[in-house]
Amino acid sequence: MASGSASGGSNGKKAVVTRFAPSPTGFLHIGGARTALFNWLYARHHGGKYLLRVEDTDRARSTKAAIDAIFDGLTWLGLEGDEAPVFQFARSQRHAEVAAELLDKGHAYRCYLSSEELAARRQKAQEERRPFRIESEWRDADPSTWPAGEPYVVRIKAPREGETTIQDLVQGPVTVRNEEIDDFVILRSDGTPTYMLAVVVDDNDMGVTHVIRGDDHLNNAFRQLVILKGMGWDIPEYAHVPLIHGADGAKMSKRHGALGVDTYRDELGVLPEALFNYLLRLGWGHGDEEIIDRDQAVEWFDIAHVGKSPSRFDVAKLQNLNGHYLREADDARLAALILPLVKGAADLELLTRAMPVLKVRAKDLNDLAEGSAFLFAKRPLEMTEKAQGLLTDEARARLAAIHERLSGESDWTLEGLEANLKAMAGELELGLGKLAQPLRAALTGQTTSPGIFDVLVLLGREESLARIGAQADVPAGSQA
Repeated sequence: MASGSASGGSNGKKAVVTRFAPSPTGFLHIGGARTALFNWLYARHHGGKYLLRVEDTDRARSTKAAIDAIFDGLTWLGLEGDEAPVFQFARSQRHAEVAAELLDKGHAYRCYLSSEELAARRQKAQEERRPFRIESEWRDADPSTWPAGEPYVVRIKAPREGETTIQDLVQGPVTVRNEEIDDFVILRSDGTPTYMLAVVVDDNDMGVTHVIRGDDHLNNAFRQLVILKGMGWDIPEYAHVPLIHGADGAKMSKRHGALGVDTYRDELGVLPEALFNYLLRLGWGHGDEEIIDRDQAVEWFDIAHVGKSPSRFDVAKLQNLNGHYLREADDARLAALILPLVKGAADLELLTRAMPVLKVRAKDLNDLAEGSAFLFAKRPLEMTEKAQGLLTDEARARLAAIHERLSGESDWTLEGLEANLKAMAGELELGLGKLAQPLRAALTGQTTSPGIFDVLVLLGREESLARIGAQADVPAGSQA
């Protein structure tokens, strides 16, 4: 087979088609989500198509639960495919047909080497301290010598001389000596295709023009080129994106945040637009822009500005970005999202009204839910230790005075309450904080909350006076 380069030039006039092809052996992890995002954006930027393929050939590890989790995560991020997903296992017959065609063309061969023979040759190479390469005597054997009824695999005939260069859209030109490419298996002895064959056949049949994936697949590209050239198929453009590392530069792990997308949504309270924006900026940038919405991302995205070095995942940066999107989010939407998270919450309208003052302090939905808890707390309120410490005898006496004063307040609005309590503080020659701190503890059971006047308005006259009275030992009959 002739050596040469692979630049994908034959696809120059074709409409762009990208694909995301996860293996359904677990959740949609952060790295996979970013790969899907880059494929989606590249297709959208060029007015092309973005397709999904489930690489479910590993039947022992592929599960319906994993498939559902991956699709769920993609839908949450708004990265659904433009067509129905392709399931790789269902195309096994097509893959086997291509293997047979490669055999007929002389670009592949039946190999009858047993696993024991291969193991012995591998052991010998180790003992002689040399790289192990498949050197099968069956490569050029006459079909008449094939042993009848014996098991065999189908191997590709990899080129043995020269070199191959891929003009990668991220990595630049990458060259490999052809002697480094083994005669790898494309069809197992049970007639099932290997990953290497199935990927090439599916990409071709789906019309994929641009293969955008992690750079851990870069070596695979050279093997897949052998199949593409053997079939005479168009060669796609390749873009191998560096992997994501932790903030310390080490390989990404769970301690760095290598979690499923569903965990960020369900446990960490991240909004999809925040994760979308954060993943976009992991390894790609547009000047100094940090906040980039979907429309801008589609307009600006290009492969040329994907970096060659691994990007670093920083949970703190994601949380900061999430805080921005919380502040920008629709109040009714946020209220609906946190309603199931707030104990005793039943009033969606109240929760919605509270969002403008609650979301400015929150970095995630869990924060927002925790900050909302005081709205639905039952009396007697559960007090934090710090809040309890504020309720001294002197503070309780002031709460009794506040209760008496607010009982006569006819203007239960931010303006009316603020004017009343500021006047009271002036009359007592106290800073407003001396009244606000014990009042906050009495109303919320905590030492932090939205502005005290916001709290009074949100709780309403009756509930506010009842909570204040409970901490000031005001008789229940006079608390309203």
